[in-house]
Amino acid sequence: MKEYTESELSRIVEMAWEDRTPFEAIETLYGLKETGVRRLMRRHLKASSFRLWRARVSGRVTKHAKLRPAGVSRGYCPTQYKR
Repeated sequence: MKEYTESELSRIVEMAWEDRTPFEAIETLYGLKETGVRRLMRRHLKASSFRLWRARVSGRVTKHAKLRPAGVSRGYCPTQYKR
């Protein structure tokens, strides 16, 4: 597995926790497929946090671009980043 900087690791973990960010976006930006994200999360989270994350993303259609409804074309809510 590629070595990531501390800021890259932080961003990957953040993206993995976000409901609307698909695994494909993480793969595009960082080259990690879903299985790689799972391994990284297992290694960098406490065991209880990892279990919570797995329960949260299991079966969630927004974490996979092909399963998303047609109206969801972005990875964040428009009000998420206020200026």
